[in-house]
Amino acid sequence: MTPIIEIRDLSFTYENGVEALCGVNLTIGEGETVVFIGPNGAGKSTLLLMMRGLLGKLDGRIRIAGERLDHPGQVEALAGRIGLVFQNPEDQLFCPTVFDDVAFGPMNMGVAPERVRERVTAALRAVGLAGYEERVPHQLSGGEKRRVSLATIYAMEPDILLLDEPTSHLDPHARQEVIALIQQFPGTRVIATHDFELILKVAERVVLFHKGRIKADGCPIEVLTDEALLKENGMEMPLVVRYLMALHSGEVEALHEHEHEHIYHYHTHEGKRTERSVRHSHIHSHDHDVDHTHGHETES
Repeated sequence: MTPIIEIRDLSFTYENGVEALCGVNLTIGEGETVVFIGPNGAGKSTLLLMMRGLLGKLDGRIRIAGERLDHPGQVEALAGRIGLVFQNPEDQLFCPTVFDDVAFGPMNMGVAPERVRERVTAALRAVGLAGYEERVPHQLSGGEKRRVSLATIYAMEPDILLLDEPTSHLDPHARQEVIALIQQFPGTRVIATHDFELILKVAERVVLFHKGRIKADGCPIEVLTDEALLKENGMEMPLVVRYLMALHSGEVEALHEHEHEHIYHYHTHEGKRTERSVRHSHIHSHDHDVDHTHGHETES
């Protein structure tokens, strides 16, 4: 696979003394989908910003499509090849209309006006927002803003898409829409996320960061099922992964959903007791060497 992103011995420390990255070495192949995981403050977002040339020294430690990021002109020249979707759509959308926001990138790349309109139309159609050109961005829903943010990058027709927490703060329907849009992007995708469903749906590689260092780089299932590795680096294995592991091993029957009825007692000012029952479910993992029953019984 031809390398499209190459990072060698990259470090970065913020002005407040926080070391965000330390000696990072990473190669991403053309057309590959790589997901960065790790606890907050692990360095994921910092690395995305540096890959786009928006943070840190331009000293050539990062290469995009073989070109060293070593001066502002080089960053500008690569703007059409690598697009970054920020975690907060408000950071991406700043124009009075959706059309203006989506057109901003191509216009600054020097694309002819008639082609800019074509690109805006195509980008909005791609994200399911055809006809939104005259809408006001800050009046859109969270999911719509996220899709417009994607459209602003799609209109630039990049080879590389960088996404920082693209499904955060979305309702389930909007979240699935955004995941589908990410899956449709034809180029290289680099995503920083805590969303394990997104990881399982799109990732070809998972890179685990902790305290600015790469702690693991490999197959998503191998990384996400290594409970000791995750705990050591400030993360926990999600329930969905536990369930998939149990399913794969044939031990899914060890995961049971038990329904419990909890009785809550209320005392009125007359000294009388009333009872209210609330029934809900828990998922428990059990050792089946021990016979057990579940039940709650109260007497008034």
